Amino acid sequence: MDVLFKNIRLINPLNDMDEVVNLHIVNGIIEHCDSSAPKISIDCEIIDGTELVVSPGFIDIHTHLREPGFTHKETLQTAVNAALNGGFTEIVSQPNTNPCIDNALVVDYIKNKTLNMPVNVRIAAAITKDRKGETLTNMQTLANSGVVYFTDDGACVKSAEMMKRAFEYAGPNDYLIAQHCEEHTLTKNFSMNESDVSTKLGLIGYPSVAEAIIIQRDIALAEYAGNCRYHVQHISTSAGVNLVKSSKLKGLRVSCETTPHHIYFTDDKLMTYDVNYKMNPPLRKQADIDAIIEGLRDGTIDCIASDHAPHSSEECEVEFEKAPTGVVGLETSIGAALTLLYHRHKFNLKEIISLFSVKPRKILNLQQVIIEKGVSANLTIFSPNKEWVVDKNRFKTMGRNTPFHREIFCGKPEYIINNNFMVKSEL
Repeated sequence: MDVLFKNIRLINPLNDMDEVVNLHIVNGIIEHCDSSAPKISIDCEIIDGTELVVSPGFIDIHTHLREPGFTHKETLQTAVNAALNGGFTEIVSQPNTNPCIDNALVVDYIKNKTLNMPVNVRIAAAITKDRKGETLTNMQTLANSGVVYFTDDGACVKSAEMMKRAFEYAGPNDYLIAQHCEEHTLTKNFSMNESDVSTKLGLIGYPSVAEAIIIQRDIALAEYAGNCRYHVQHISTSAGVNLVKSSKLKGLRVSCETTPHHIYFTDDKLMTYDVNYKMNPPLRKQADIDAIIEGLRDGTIDCIASDHAPHSSEECEVEFEKAPTGVVGLETSIGAALTLLYHRHKFNLKEIISLFSVKPRKILNLQQVIIEKGVSANLTIFSPNKEWVVDKNRFKTMGRNTPFHREIFCGKPEYIINNNFMVKSEL
């Protein structure tokens, strides 16, 4: 690799950097990073950066990579390809695989299969064995094997007693406990958000209070166990946002994420019975979207995560009630966020980059990315103003279950540079 991005805008919220530079990278190392003209070889590839922004590599802390066990939906390789295409240099795999990521052998399997890839694949392990909510996993062994947090995502830890034990074990070791916040007795056989729309369609609804009940319970347990680190996954309701905001004002160590689809669509999209809008948690009302966007603006919500959840076409081509929940997101997250937050709601680019890079790494206690001469390049490069039409047939993921097909986005990932690889997006 020998590439020069001429006159590219460099933004790094970590050190409040926002300037136009000539960025020269050789063999994965930043050789030049300022406004002066670098010395380059005749073989150097020169790319016009005047319409581009370079930032610390984006990380998606909530992705379902499906392998091991569900390779008809996705493989580790296709998930990595999707992350590259979508502008991410790091992703975090969720534990709902088969076998479940609840022991070091499965962790090692994923680590070994993703060695020397352009994307850093990190791993979240289960809180309870096989995600059944009955017995705690050996968190210490899993943490020692490199796990970055613990969650039973896809299912909520139903028992308050079990969750209390998880916090009591995690607290002294400062492990992060994350939760899929769903009070399951209120959501059995749900198809969508409980609302006037679900009533019109005759579908079983998932009431927003089912999310709030678990968030409130878990915050109380985390505080009781000694102000433990707690992360709310894919928050979707105004009530949930308010609970997180109150906990932060109290000084509790609570963080949360939201997804692009939960700020982009309301449950009105279900009027057509399109399974590409069926997800868990479900799409909510405009008031919930407004609260989430305000939560992103004021810092209540720490980051954006895709909740990338690929399914096979055969699984999705069934009656609406029988279709699986979840949508793919690695290749649409950046475009959706730039379109909605940067262009429509006037977030600045520094705020957008922080939501995808600085803040998620802070949640996971990961080393932050520095962009300066002499360091290894871990970079996302995007065009903030390029208009494009989402075409699911250009995705690298095996899943085609997306609500964004044919959406017009303004803002597009262009390149990632990481681990001495440079990959151009083909979206």
